[in-house]
Order: sequence, then structure tokens, then C-alpha cells
Amino acid sequence: MTKQAQGAEPELPGKPTSASRTTLSHIMTGSDTNLLGTVHGGVIMKLVDDAAGAVAGRHSEGPAVTASMDEMAFLEPVRVGDLVHVKAQVNWTGRSSMEIGVRVLAERWNESTPATQVGSAYLVFAAVDADGKPRPVPPVIPETERDKRRYQEAEIRRTHRLARRRAIKELRAQRNTAGRADDATEGADRP
Repeated sequence: MTKQAQGAEPELPGKPTSASRTTLSHIMTGSDTNLLGTVHGGVIMKLVDDAAGAVAGRHSEGPAVTASMDEMAFLEPVRVGDLVHVKAQVNWTGRSSMEIGVRVLAERWNESTPATQVGSAYLVFAAVDADGKPRPVPPVIPETERDKRRYQEAEIRRTHRLARRRAIKELRAQRNTAGRADDATEGADRP
């Protein structure tokens, strides 16, 4: 019996990595700064989430929500007057989730020096329907050797995320069980 015959949704046709890849660019201004006079990390994180969200929506052809930010690395400070480029692409897809890889580059708005990488992040997005329930996404088709490497690395990160989540759940369950046992005997030795 096929999946479709069992009531499962038909598999969507795959989409190449390039179909949803995007770059968001923004000039940093004084309103973007922190107390040190450089651009606030939260401003960069919002740009990262915006670019990743655009990629996730394009790839899944509909609404997608941020499920997690796996890692955000700030490599160099960003200054007022920097032109920031946030480059994002789908690295990996599951049934309804997508890992989006993001690189953040900065260059002076009035200089011809090449942009330098100032940050990177991995986000997981879930495609949702009108009721906020998960919906299937097309598989991503890596096109280049770099895309294939990113896909494999994303699978490793997913395995680690799932193992970490499982280990934390097990630890919490053990603590809850031990906590209930402690609660039952608490005060038993007091008059």
C-alpha cells in the first residue's frame, strides 16, 4: 500500500536550493546602536530572522514560522554606516521543517572594499497552514558541492538537536519522578 493510499499526503516535487535563496541588505543607522556605539546584536538577529523567513516562505510556498535558532555567531562588530547583507538559503528539509543557513556580511556604504563576514546563523522554520498546523514542504535539491556539504552538515545538526531534546526530556522525567518521591516522604520524619 502506498503512502497516498494510507491517507498520507502525496510527496511534493523537490525544489533546487537556488529557487528560494535570497539576500536582504540594510544600511545601519544610529537608531540601530547599542551602548557601545556598535550595532545591537538584536538588530542583526532580526535581519537574520527576516531573511530566513523569506527563504522559508518562498521554499514552502506559504507561511512558515521560526521554530528555533540553532546557533548565532557574531564574528565582528557592525558599525553605523555599514551596509549589511544577509544571505540565506535552505540547507535541509524534513516533512514540514526546514533548516535555513544565514551568512551576514558588512561593508562600508561609501567604500569599494569587499564585504567581510560578520556573522552566521542556523534557523529551523516550520511550514504552517491557515490554522497554524504543520504542513508538508517540498524537498530541497542541493545543486552545488557546497549545497551538498551544507545539506550533510544540516543533517548532523538535526541529529544533535533531536538527541539534545531527548536527553533533556529524559532528565526532566527522572527529576519529576524523583521530585514526586521526595514530596511523598517530605515531612514524614517530623513530629
